[in-house]
Amino acid sequence: MTNDEQLIHRLYDGFNRRDIEAVLGAMADDVAWANGMEGTHVHGRDAVRAYWTYQWSVIDPTVTPLSTVTAADGAVVVEVHQLVRDLEGNVLLDEPVTHAFHLRDGLVARFDILGPSRLKDLAH
Repeated sequence: MTNDEQLIHRLYDGFNRRDIEAVLGAMADDVAWANGMEGTHVHGRDAVRAYWTYQWSVIDPTVTPLSTVTAADGAVVVEVHQLVRDLEGNVLLDEPVTHAFHLRDGLVARFDILGPSRLKDLAH
């Protein structure tokens, strides 16, 4: 596993533990982060913190990386298993999704959701 892939795996682990500060520390100040609930991007660490704080107040997502590859453009592409529960523990989504991380100077500069996800459907 490359250093970039190890970083990405640490990000998923931190996200699943709800350790916002650890994950934000691996992001560039001007990170562009996919907002899967709205189909947009949020920009900057504070915006990611606000997005996750809101997201975790309405759903309980767990995202487990299954495989990683480095794309021709240098992005780390990750196939993940996304399990989303409501706050009572009921399963709302159980699906595979594809993510892409673009790194700059060892930090996440951009995160995109490439594969189909029904997460956005939960916001409506």
